[in-house]
Amino acid sequence: MPAQTATNRERPTATTSAMRFRKRFRKQMAFHLFVLLGVAFMLVFNYTPMFGILMAFKEYKITSGVSGIFTSEWAGLRYFREFVNDYNFPTLIRNTLALSVLKLVFSFPVPILLAIMLNEARLVWFKRFVQTVSYLPHFISWVVVTGVLFAFFSANTGLVNQLLVDLGLIDEPLPILTDPDYFWGLAVVSAVWKEAGWWAIIFLASIAGIDPSLYEAAEMDGAGRLQRIRHVTLPGIKGAVIVVLILSIGNILGGGLVGSNFEQSFLLGNALNSDKSQIVQTYAFNMGLAQGRFAFAAAIDLVQSVISVALILISNAVARKVSGAGLY
Repeated sequence: MPAQTATNRERPTATTSAMRFRKRFRKQMAFHLFVLLGVAFMLVFNYTPMFGILMAFKEYKITSGVSGIFTSEWAGLRYFREFVNDYNFPTLIRNTLALSVLKLVFSFPVPILLAIMLNEARLVWFKRFVQTVSYLPHFISWVVVTGVLFAFFSANTGLVNQLLVDLGLIDEPLPILTDPDYFWGLAVVSAVWKEAGWWAIIFLASIAGIDPSLYEAAEMDGAGRLQRIRHVTLPGIKGAVIVVLILSIGNILGGGLVGSNFEQSFLLGNALNSDKSQIVQTYAFNMGLAQGRFAFAAAIDLVQSVISVALILISNAVARKVSGAGLY
């Protein structure tokens, strides 16, 4: 009898738990649908295309269609060796790394500084105005940004060149859009202008999570504004800074923290500045679509992806060892 009584007590408990679960699930149905849409998006656009990796190891021709990805003859590592031995390889790697490292060095501190300055602003309306103006460029297409850059820096009709000539600061217009020596600087500056405000939102959210009592305690101890920033704000956002830095290092072949190397190089690059504007992504794009060598282009992109994953793992390990924080 005691065992039977215990069993009878367990059944209502299990039934009640199931009822509570169904009730909570129905109540959160809208959230589950949002998650389901995100999962479906990842499956369709992130995981399904990974079957295309097979093209990097096969003699794939576009005329064989999708089935050719699986039925084409194996080429082994031929396309990888061809890419490494390509006479463009040193230039491509130099340009890609130079653009990303320059963005990382000069652009990474900008969103952090902007977030700290906005947090220290006392006028609420001014803070909101600057924040809105700074992140709006993120929503502007790189095609539009390129058009704006042409309008400002064109040698013939650019506003900047006309102004400098009229003021007598230069004798003739500067070939900013065609001279290779100007490309890296133009790419970095335009990327910072476009994306710094958007990335500052992440650091502002991290600052908002700092306990206000820490600022009050620091102020009571006599700490000035700069001291509060140094000893409270910066340690409080250390985790966010490290995570963003790791992701930026992992994406160093794709553009780093701000901007996309591909869009900038593809839209701002031309035959005159190709010595500094041609990068791995644009080369793979030209090989794949312009010349129809999809297998070769897939091999190039796979090399880039493998290096990016390796950089993320290495930078995460170093960050955890040095600071105790990381992605995982």
